Amino acid sequence: MAAEAEAFMELALEQAKFAMDILEVPVGCVIVEDGKVISSGCNKTNATRNATRHAEMEAIDVLLREWQGMGLDQTQVAEKFARCDLYVTCEPCIMCAMALSILGIREVYFGCANDKFGGCGSIMSLHQSSSSAALSG
Repeated sequence: MAAEAEAFMELALEQAKFAMDILEVPVGCVIVEDGKVISSGCNKTNATRNATRHAEMEAIDVLLREWQGMGLDQTQVAEKFARCDLYVTCEPCIMCAMALSILGIREVYFGCANDKFGGCGSIMSLHQSSSSAALSG
């Protein structure tokens, strides 16, 4: 499992590098279902001039559009999110942690703590899972 988690975090880091290349805060993430990456995102707050366009929100919106386009109802969407894990380079902020909790994301793994805005333990513990944790290595 550790090698798989490392591979997913590496993909999140690629998203963070892309964010840095486009002059965004270098945070990236991937959403994984059944061992497969189904969405990814990076910060786009500067490009969109929208402070809510964090990496997690970008990845979530891709899935919402896809699943709603397939005609899935709210219950089916919730069931799909409950089978998903999120790998993100930096601990989700309070806003993103609350969104992840509301959506019911199964697990959240992050590369480093967010001592200023962390919503998965550093400042507040908003994600419903007790196993949200920093990956060390």
